[in-house]
Amino acid sequence: MIETTTRATQCHRIKSMSVVGGFLDGLTVNLADGLNCLIGHRGTGKTTVLEFVRYALDGFPNGEAGQACRRRVENLVKRNLGDGRIRLAVQTRDGLDYIVDRTASGEPMVLAADGQPTDITINSGGIFSADVFSQNEVEDIADSPESQLALIDTFVAEEIGSVQASIATVTARLQANAKAIVPAQETLARLADELSTLPSVGAKIEGLSGVGGENAQEINQAQTHKAMRQREQEAVETADALLGEYIDWLNEGMGQFTTSVENLVAEDILNGPNGHLLQAVLDRMRKVGEELDGIFRQAGARLTADQNALATDATELKRLHHEQELRFRDLITRHKEAQGQATERAEWETKRNDLLAKQRQQAELAERLDGLNRQRRDLNDQLTDLRDQRFGLRLSVAERITQTVSSPIRLRVEQDGNRARYASMLVDALRGAGLHHKTVARKIAEALSPAELVEVVRCGDEGGQLSRIGLNDSQVPKVLSALADPAVLLEIEAVDMVDLPRIELQDGEEWKDSLSLSTGQKCTTILPILLLESENPLLVDQPEDNLDNRFIYDTVVDSLRRVKTNRQIIFITHNPNIPVLGDADGVFVLTSDGTQARLLNSGNVDDCREEIINLLEGGEAAFVQRKERYNY
Repeated sequence: MIETTTRATQCHRIKSMSVVGGFLDGLTVNLADGLNCLIGHRGTGKTTVLEFVRYALDGFPNGEAGQACRRRVENLVKRNLGDGRIRLAVQTRDGLDYIVDRTASGEPMVLAADGQPTDITINSGGIFSADVFSQNEVEDIADSPESQLALIDTFVAEEIGSVQASIATVTARLQANAKAIVPAQETLARLADELSTLPSVGAKIEGLSGVGGENAQEINQAQTHKAMRQREQEAVETADALLGEYIDWLNEGMGQFTTSVENLVAEDILNGPNGHLLQAVLDRMRKVGEELDGIFRQAGARLTADQNALATDATELKRLHHEQELRFRDLITRHKEAQGQATERAEWETKRNDLLAKQRQQAELAERLDGLNRQRRDLNDQLTDLRDQRFGLRLSVAERITQTVSSPIRLRVEQDGNRARYASMLVDALRGAGLHHKTVARKIAEALSPAELVEVVRCGDEGGQLSRIGLNDSQVPKVLSALADPAVLLEIEAVDMVDLPRIELQDGEEWKDSLSLSTGQKCTTILPILLLESENPLLVDQPEDNLDNRFIYDTVVDSLRRVKTNRQIIFITHNPNIPVLGDADGVFVLTSDGTQARLLNSGNVDDCREEIINLLEGGEAAFVQRKERYNY
């Protein structure tokens, strides 16, 4: 049994991993709090142990790289676990003990320390996390700004997670807002077009109102009332249609819930081991259906009564209209000078009534659109504040890493510096516009923020900004036309401008970006950052790859000895300097016969001295010969 060290700070910890079935069947590894090293010949399952931990915790990165990692690990698990299971005993930073149980075909289950199931979800509950890196992932971080940003976020995971959740909520509300704004704008544009004829229709009616001589006032009033009768009739018909729509909806919904419930639980399930519980669920759902049907019937009866009352009102209104129409016809008959224009004026009044109804619709829609635009401004302000908070957290991490890391490394973060997503959106929008859309999209993305571009398009580029960023006279109108679609503008307005990290290594007098470094320099740059203090366990597969022993001794070992008192570290290694000079708290020696792996030995460095010498030093003879050759 390995003794654990006393923790100076609270942090997450993997207490043990056990496997039943597959290549690692029967393996149990009780991990120490500080530095743990897994050693053994190649093919003994060391990498499988690390990936089993990652798989059990469902701890995969985001983005495309994370999806590729998930596919790789899932394939490894299928090959090496079969129908078995993985169990991790973990302890949270708050001292709470859980067991994580997972099979190759199932999701992780979180159990209490006594093995009883809980309703906690390991991959979304935020109760526990670990930082896991396979052989190539350390180097990949140096090549990927997306991975570098994810690395920065691990140091403030809880705070970033909270801000990202808020950003996702606001973004979803912005998307819903855009879906409401676009059709409202389209309808308003159509109504404005139609209402442009209202003055000419009014003028035509005004011209016809001059007939009648000394009886003109009486005739004009009668004509106005005739037009009003049409609008009154339309109002009653609209009210009746609205009531009828809701009655139909209630009738269609009647019994729907109950019918769906009957197909909810199959008969064989009701006869299964948990049938009594499923029967209770079914009975409860049936009762809900009966209550809903009762509510629907009550609402339907109320609406039907109101529709009947409305029918009575409509009959009375029709009677009044008949009387008024007879008086109108009598009036027109008495005044021959009005007879020629009565029919024509009635037609024009009908047109005006239709336009006035659309004018009311326009006013209501304009008011609603104003509200949606106010809502959008508020949401955009919220989004800006949240993105500023996110950047502030990342900037603080970058400054802390630069000040803390032992190597000549500096880390900077440029807010909204990665415009690839924005540029890609512009490429799609400009495709088919008759220009070199990729080049134009890049120029715009580099020169104008999304908000600036939206303003430029909406004002028709009055200030000539597009020309000033290098677009020629033929390109400007094509860009304005291609981006004029309201849906496109709203999408551009809300695009997330990704923060851009820059990790640099000092090489002599020059600072070099990690993207331009050699493989060894990339690992030299990233590994010291991974070895900083964190509440998460750190698991790395062969961190010494591509590193020289001098760097391992000067930097890696020094970091391990300093950090292991405050952070659990689990390394797979073939380098003796890491367990020996790092004073590993736990060494685990794996062996395999090719079909089955097992734990050959475990303990501290002294307990596993023989295996360390044979596996990592090349054997005692090789060790002694080197000592003699170096004359030490």
